[in-house]
Amino acid sequence: MLWGPRPGRAPRRAGAVLDPGGPNPDRREVATQPASDELAPPVAAALEKFAEHLQFERGRSAHTVRAYRSDLRAMLAGLPGIAALDLAHLRRWLAAGHAAGLSRTTIARRAAAARTFTAWAKRTELLALDPGARLGSPRPHANLPAVLGEQQTSDVLAAATTGAEEGEPVAVRDLLVLELLYATGVRVSELCGLDLDDVDAGRRALRVLGKGNRERTVVYGVPAEQALCRYLESGRPALVTPHSGQALFLGARGGRLDPRIARTVVHQAVTAVPGVPDIGPHGLRHAAATHMLEGGADLRYVQELLGHAKLSTTQLYTHVTVERLKVVHEQAHPRA
Repeated sequence: MLWGPRPGRAPRRAGAVLDPGGPNPDRREVATQPASDELAPPVAAALEKFAEHLQFERGRSAHTVRAYRSDLRAMLAGLPGIAALDLAHLRRWLAAGHAAGLSRTTIARRAAAARTFTAWAKRTELLALDPGARLGSPRPHANLPAVLGEQQTSDVLAAATTGAEEGEPVAVRDLLVLELLYATGVRVSELCGLDLDDVDAGRRALRVLGKGNRERTVVYGVPAEQALCRYLESGRPALVTPHSGQALFLGARGGRLDPRIARTVVHQAVTAVPGVPDIGPHGLRHAAATHMLEGGADLRYVQELLGHAKLSTTQLYTHVTVERLKVVHEQAHPRA
């Protein structure tokens, strides 16, 4: 099967939060939200234009746009206009966050949002100079999430398989959610954004639309293939409604599955197995990358699997256990 353009269909935007089962599963409401009452009208208007820039020109997800909005509203509060934004104001804002006990990661994220905004304001001539270019920030800590061991992951998937054997449509869907998240390492927003024509069953491959509207292909194995076949045969037909469209994953009312529901599915699955740490979809993504590295996969392949634009992101995201390092050292080092 060769994937090509889909005529008559509006392009999807990666990461959009979708209605879990309502009549309009393709609804996107990002840049039209009202600005905060704390902002002066010209400042609020500039923030709305920046949000539209992030969404439509840079292809940022709904989650990312909301995060920028939240940070920048706090930064811009009290300013009479964008021209009043200077380096001293930015530094005071970050210092206030530090004094309030915000983490290094949060302060670094706020500084990144500020720099992105001031660079845009300079390009659009709202600012004569870019104060964010001189704004420093702490390096965020590279905290890794809890990682399931291979046996723990197998136990979680085995328990979900047992639940799906009864044939209840939602249970069949939930098993496929877990299998594909672990098999492919996709983000939960990417998983929920899949359509039927994104599936190439013959090659066991999925076409995924990732961050920045970058498209990539990921593959999955036999267990995920079996879960997909069962879902397409008995799960999805029981959930589909006239407004379901081409969405692969459906909610209980027939709309496109909401990423929040998918997160709940993962949390419930892992907490049902004793001794397994509570993780979300990101934890399964991290487990997939870690287990592949432990199995000898090349780091650049894992980068492609995860959809990272930079290899450095993959290096921070994944880690190799001490046991694996010992095995490689014993096999490769002449004086091991």
